[in-house]
Amino acid sequence: MIIDLTLSIDNKTPNWPGDPEIVIRQFSTAEKDGIGKKVLTFHSHFATHIDAPSHMLANGKTLSDYPMEKFVGAAIVLDARGQQEVEANLGSVKEGDIVFFLTAHSDKVYEKSYFANNPVLSPKTAQELVAKKIKMVGLDAPTPDNEPYALHKLFFKHDILIIENLVNLKGLVGKRFQCYVLPLKIQDGDGAPCRVIAAID
Repeated sequence: MIIDLTLSIDNKTPNWPGDPEIVIRQFSTAEKDGIGKKVLTFHSHFATHIDAPSHMLANGKTLSDYPMEKFVGAAIVLDARGQQEVEANLGSVKEGDIVFFLTAHSDKVYEKSYFANNPVLSPKTAQELVAKKIKMVGLDAPTPDNEPYALHKLFFKHDILIIENLVNLKGLVGKRFQCYVLPLKIQDGDGAPCRVIAAID
């Protein structure tokens, strides 16, 4: 079974306040012009996307510095619903895992409040994930922490990539699956929108 964990890109997709304007428009259509094309203007941290260390660390790695193997691996979803600051039992997490947190914040992804009062990971949980030597961390919310983004920097310093704005995690709680995180191939990217797919046997 394949489950798509990716937020659709369209004119409703929320954009971080203050970020460059997103433009999605139909340039031409097969009916009128003989060929259909859309024009899309968006930045590297829009919709479901991955953060590379260069997003916040001077001289940090870019997406181009990683082999494809970095973006594929065993994954697990942990239930963090109802927690404003997530403290999770990481007993089921293994070294090299991709770890996602279900907060249910994505239920209001199209509401104005999406970028307010977002749940975050606790410093304790972040340190435990680092100690576990995981590959990536992600959640169904816009960020795992807020300014000054200490957890972002902690993860990046330990080569842990971050996935934000995931969806459809509810059916995966407690399950182990193969995950494919496929960012746009942006040379020296500090991040990129990506398609995130769960494959369950």
